[in-house]
Amino acid sequence: MQTLDLDRICFEDTERVLDVGCGEGRLSLHTYSHANVQAVGVDMCLEDLQTAQSRFAEFDEKSTEKQFSLSQTDAYRLPFPDHCFDKVFCSEVLEHLHEYPKALAEIERVLKPGGVFVASVPRWWPEKICWWLSAAYHEVEGGHVRIFKEQELQSAIEEFGFTRFDKHWAHSLHSPYWWLRCMFWKNQEENWAVKLYHRFLVWDLMAQPALTKILDTLLNPIMGKSVVLYFRKGLKP
Repeated sequence: MQTLDLDRICFEDTERVLDVGCGEGRLSLHTYSHANVQAVGVDMCLEDLQTAQSRFAEFDEKSTEKQFSLSQTDAYRLPFPDHCFDKVFCSEVLEHLHEYPKALAEIERVLKPGGVFVASVPRWWPEKICWWLSAAYHEVEGGHVRIFKEQELQSAIEEFGFTRFDKHWAHSLHSPYWWLRCMFWKNQEENWAVKLYHRFLVWDLMAQPALTKILDTLLNPIMGKSVVLYFRKGLKP
């Protein structure tokens, strides 16, 4: 399952692409397989990085035109020189950061002028329902510390010299799943409704039927779980 739409971005061969908060490498590996780029993932969790590295074996194309690497660090201190990446992605991460402007400043620093920055966060009102249904949902260690409104996030990013050129919403069919999990938080693993909806999502991911694709597209503007914002650094559209 991918939140960012890489088809909305133009990649050049040998470009360097950074995935901030890569976790187990889902987006980093997808980027590596999508284009001839040097894909770099960073995350604080060593265990997640080890999982990402082990998964790379399934994606390794033994190509001299692309590379994949990982580094353990946090978003406030990226271990890279200024202006060294052509693209930077930060998907479902900013909502976890107490000082997210510091991360945005680091992203701006390492991104080349004219480079592309893409950020995604949980959408305000589906996320608000989750918080209303269960305090434990966002109070767990490493959980969400804020709910972004779309314009609030866009303005915060634009303060660092970025200009938005595209946006969309994603994963409308996942919103009810998280509402169910929050509603039955204490016994969510055993709850029949949660398990049934999870089976539906797994089936949808594997089978990718046309009907659910159409339904997701129609519902995303209304109840998409995430909002995805695409920016260019220092240039007008």
